[in-house]
Amino acid sequence: MPALPSWLTEPLWDQFTALLPQRHEFDPAHPLGCHRRSDRIVFDKLLQVLRFGCSYEAIADSTCSATTIRNRRDEWIHLKLFARLKQIALDAYDRVVGLVVDQIAVDGAITKAPGGGEAAGRSPVDRGKQGMKRSGMTDGYGIPVGRVLAGANCHDSPLLAPTLDRLPDLDHCPTRSPCTSTPATTRPTLAPCSASEGCTAGSPTRGPTHQSRQPTS
Repeated sequence: MPALPSWLTEPLWDQFTALLPQRHEFDPAHPLGCHRRSDRIVFDKLLQVLRFGCSYEAIADSTCSATTIRNRRDEWIHLKLFARLKQIALDAYDRVVGLVVDQIAVDGAITKAPGGGEAAGRSPVDRGKQGMKRSGMTDGYGIPVGRVLAGANCHDSPLLAPTLDRLPDLDHCPTRSPCTSTPATTRPTLAPCSASEGCTAGSPTRGPTHQSRQPTS
C-alpha cells in the first residue's frame, strides 16, 4: 500500500535524488561487500513512517531492515538533504500557489514521546511522562513553514524567537510581518524579541459570538 499517491512522491523523489551524492554499488564498509540497498526503497520507507506514524521495525521487511532505514536517515540528515528538500518544496509551492507570509501564526502543542529522545522532557499534562513541545509556524493559510522541538515542560514564550528563525528566506518576504500568536507567546517580555525578528506580535481575536439556538415549542 503506497503511503502517498505517485503524482506526489515522484516529483519529490526526482528532486531528492538530484541531491544525493554518488555512492558505490557495493557497500565498502560491509565485510562481505554486500549490495547497498537502493536509496529509493529507503526513501519510500521513510515516507511510510511519516505518513502512518509507525515504528521502523513495523515498516521494515525483506527489502530493507529497520537498521538500514535508521542509518540512511542519519546519513541524509548529516548531509542536510531533508532541509534542502523542504526548502525546494516551499519554493515550488510559493511559485505555483503562493505563501501568505504577511501573516504568520505561531503556536505550541504538547505530544507524547514514549521513546524519549534528546528533545523530550517531563509532560505537565501527562503525569510526568515523556513528552515533546512542538512550536509550529504557518503562513496565513495554514501551510507549515517551520517548527522547533523542545521538552514538554518548556513554556511557549522562549520558543518564539527560534521558531521565527525558521521562516524561509523568500524573495518577497516582508521585512516586518504581523505575527499572530497565542497569549502564551505574546507576553510583555517578548516585545524586544518580536521587534528583533522583524515582527509585530499580537494575539488572535475572537470572531463574533452566536447565540445558541433555542428549541421551538
